[in-house]
Amino acid sequence: MFFKRLRADIAAAKANDPAARSKFEIWLTYPGIRALSMHRAAYALNKIRLKLLARIISQWCRRLTGIEIHPAAKIAAGVFIDHGMGVVIGETAEVGRGTVLYQGCTLGGTGKETGKRHPTVGENCVISAGAKILGNITVGDYAKVGAGAVVLKNVPPHATVVGVPARAVRICGEKNVDLVQEKADPYLKEICALRERTFALEQKLEKLERSRDSYENL
Repeated sequence: MFFKRLRADIAAAKANDPAARSKFEIWLTYPGIRALSMHRAAYALNKIRLKLLARIISQWCRRLTGIEIHPAAKIAAGVFIDHGMGVVIGETAEVGRGTVLYQGCTLGGTGKETGKRHPTVGENCVISAGAKILGNITVGDYAKVGAGAVVLKNVPPHATVVGVPARAVRICGEKNVDLVQEKADPYLKEICALRERTFALEQKLEKLERSRDSYENL
């Protein structure tokens, strides 16, 4: 089982990285492959309640590769972690087959939840560099998360999300018509509101002055 998963991980790296020249080179030099292999061992130990040893392997993996994966995280075979430095995968996170994770991405919690508090990422997704997926949410199959995006809500299958917070810009290859960008200048709005208020106050002041002049002429 271990070697079957390892072969699937190496095949995923070969399919997704145009710089990969051979499977042997991938096995020897790719930190994502090393991190996933160590995670498989830590996960097995965690399941038989050797939690301390599992955490030691997890932290040693972090030291060697810069990739931190909690021993209880569920990662399918055939996942590819490209470059990998700074990747963090939380305790209750799940990652489906064929998904690609780039450097600096986080599958984390919000700090306010208990139980299932980390994301579930479907199959054949792309989580770009620096993306943060937080909380017990679901990223649908074949979805793409843009670089630096902060995802706080469920992502539908085949969607592309970008921004902070993340919003869908494409679904099934079509532009999302519900995406309305705010183009108005907030400073201009405030200046216009102040101008209108000043105009109203000037009118009131002018009326008061006219009333005073009328009173003085009596």
